[in-house]
Amino acid sequence: MRRSFVLFALSALCFGAVITQARADEVVYVSKEKVFATTAAAGTLSSGADHRVSMSRREEAGQSEVHDAETDVFYVMEGSATFVTGGTIVGGKTTAPGQIRGTGITGGTTHMLSKGDVVVIPKGTPHWFKEVPEVVVYFVVKAIQ
Repeated sequence: MRRSFVLFALSALCFGAVITQARADEVVYVSKEKVFATTAAAGTLSSGADHRVSMSRREEAGQSEVHDAETDVFYVMEGSATFVTGGTIVGGKTTAPGQIRGTGITGGTTHMLSKGDVVVIPKGTPHWFKEVPEVVVYFVVKAIQ
């Protein structure tokens, strides 16, 4: 199933077709103009009960987080970041049902992300943008399970 999801996410990147919240059997076309416009401001491109597709932009480190029922797929479009996965969240607090955020991660694996990289973060896996030297813009496909 994970392989199918990754292929879907990469297909969405290449062809701009995503499923919308209207109905699971409808196709929504998001033009490259809208996608590229969203790289400047970030925002949701499509969402539904089982997914969200968005563009994110970070100019600084964030909180560590873990989602009980969401798998994230990130595609880095611009910039770079130091990204940590796995390990244990430091100072974790529940911020919403199934969502924990903290101040960092201990014992995780560090990844140096740059333009063109793809990261798949399975549900239940802590992750954290530890350092963002200038800016990182990334396309996000979130599968809600």
